[in-house]
Amino acid sequence: MLQEAKDLQNRAVTQLVSALSQGKKEYTFRAPTGSGKTYMMADFMNRILATQSNVVFLVSSLSKSELAEQNYNSFCALSRNGTFPNLNPHLINSETSGEGALHIPTDHNVYVLPRDLYKEKSRLKDEGTFLNFLQTITGNLFGNQAENKAGKIIYVIKDECHIATKNLDELGVFFSVVINFSATPKLSRNQLPDVVISNENAEEAKLIKHAEFQPDSDSLDVALDKFEQIKADYTNKLEVNPCFIIQISNKDKAEEELTNNIFPTLGNTKHQDLKWVYITGDKSNKGCRTNDSGLNKLPVAKWKEYMKPKESSISVIIFKMAISEGWDIPRACMLYQVRDTDSKQLDEQVMGRVRRNPRLLDFERLPKDAQALASTAWIWGIKPKDVDLPKPVNLYKNYGIEDEIRITPTKLKTESVKNDLNVPELLADKKSNLTGGSIFEMYRTLLQHENEIQDFCYDYADDYQKWRLFVENIGEIKKKYHTAITNYESSMYVCEEVGLPYGSCYNKTEKTLFLDDWIWCRKEDNVLTDEFSFDSDAEKKWASELYKLSLKGYVKQTNVLTDNKFLWGKNFPLNSEVKFEYFAEGVHSSYPDFVLKDKQGRIHIFEVKSVNKSSSLNINEEEYTEKIRSLKECYKACSQKTKHIFYLPILDGSTWKITKFEKGEERTIDIKQFEESLRHDG
Repeated sequence: MLQEAKDLQNRAVTQLVSALSQGKKEYTFRAPTGSGKTYMMADFMNRILATQSNVVFLVSSLSKSELAEQNYNSFCALSRNGTFPNLNPHLINSETSGEGALHIPTDHNVYVLPRDLYKEKSRLKDEGTFLNFLQTITGNLFGNQAENKAGKIIYVIKDECHIATKNLDELGVFFSVVINFSATPKLSRNQLPDVVISNENAEEAKLIKHAEFQPDSDSLDVALDKFEQIKADYTNKLEVNPCFIIQISNKDKAEEELTNNIFPTLGNTKHQDLKWVYITGDKSNKGCRTNDSGLNKLPVAKWKEYMKPKESSISVIIFKMAISEGWDIPRACMLYQVRDTDSKQLDEQVMGRVRRNPRLLDFERLPKDAQALASTAWIWGIKPKDVDLPKPVNLYKNYGIEDEIRITPTKLKTESVKNDLNVPELLADKKSNLTGGSIFEMYRTLLQHENEIQDFCYDYADDYQKWRLFVENIGEIKKKYHTAITNYESSMYVCEEVGLPYGSCYNKTEKTLFLDDWIWCRKEDNVLTDEFSFDSDAEKKWASELYKLSLKGYVKQTNVLTDNKFLWGKNFPLNSEVKFEYFAEGVHSSYPDFVLKDKQGRIHIFEVKSVNKSSSLNINEEEYTEKIRSLKECYKACSQKTKHIFYLPILDGSTWKITKFEKGEERTIDIKQFEESLRHDG
């Protein structure tokens, strides 16, 4: 798993924990489907329970998709393996032995409640079991909000909070805090996000796939042709059998679509070898069918688990509403929507089924072409009309921009550093302290370290004694590795020159500029537009500075007779190979924000930062300072090993404090000195 993905999840959980200091009753956490919400939910609970032993969590999960049991099993596994040891989960159910009343034990701190178990005419509600449980653990016997409670404090987590929980909401007097988790929170119910992982950030960290929306005019046959084309590569390069999902009408049109379009298309000569399954979504499973003889021998209730593994033979899944939420199938990579829907929530939830990364845990070890395959989802028929829809951008054609802006990326020699660090030799004279911590404590210690250190451990340890010896000496090994990998003079190397990608995209924000003569163009409703968005106020302001400098004649222009473009632009991360590896508790890739070519032909590279506080930017000062330090070390080395000039412009109030790196030298300049340096002939 990329360090960027771990960092993104960790920052989001840290922000959620910090948000609780606001003292509100309700908070909302928004993250795309497939970005690890269950893991982050567990991390959040574990952090709270580590410092507040009087808190009990009630996790309300959907039951129609077995999401409650799925969450419960995940919490149990994360607790057992030592990742989040403070969790003590219990799955609330409506089963009981004999004729006795239902009972919910009170000695757990995480309770998972399937939403539909607590409703009118349910045993949990009618027998008063759940109400009695809440009264017992809180000491609030009469449902009085103002009552002085002597017991536990209940934090409610609503998983997939866009789905209403009316019956549970009636018990709000027992709940101190409510935390909403969803990819699509309901603004109409005041679920305003306090913490957000955007689709763009999740894509950049490779937590989820980038969605490529296909032409509406494509028939199912054309879409299946594309699936057949990538199927062999998916199997060979990713060792995963891919899956194509077809979503059909929910009611009357379903049989017509199946009979007249879907089944005939799947049955024609080109696609007849594809194994398919049709799931009706009916509780009785009436009407479900498949052309897989092995699957036909199993009860329909077990079909989902059969289809989930990466080696499953089922290539096509046809469904109505059956897997809109809560069913993970990372091998799914294509979605074809036949049905019409006005529900944005449904569309985004369904898209999430094909956006999970099938090789998330070892993504960094894949070759470049395999990474591209694992990072792409193809979608027909769904185009959400909201600001989160990525805006495609392209370099202007026939201007030679790809040849004009050539950049030399850098990477770190992680494998050679690992080989040079001889772990067996380092540990040869060490003896294990067999009376030390338990295996669970040691495992938690190992998990706290970056990917590379964990790799060292498992490359070295082929038995328990070696594993224990490694973990006992992990601090010394880590120190030696950090010293070696951050010696950029020897650990950093330059790669082949690359250009900016011809096509990329970004998420629309309110921070916009109109730029008509830089390197990028884009269309809005098939009409060229000059409006572009930026991620932050600092980025927008720096783009304005570069634009003003281009108008002053300090930026090189393309060599075209008419309508020249200035050679500067944003380095949109999607598809970009303009990146520089650095080390900061793990190997990271820096995708600088802007690139510029001056009139002397020099390439200038900018990573923009800000120390200004804002409602949308929650800065951890210690982490921020450490990242700036790491980037400075990286860019200083990059400026020595490449011919480029690197900058860290930091916005402090309304003033730019710019650190410039050239030929391995570092100096601090202001905006006027930067302008003067562009004018200089070099």
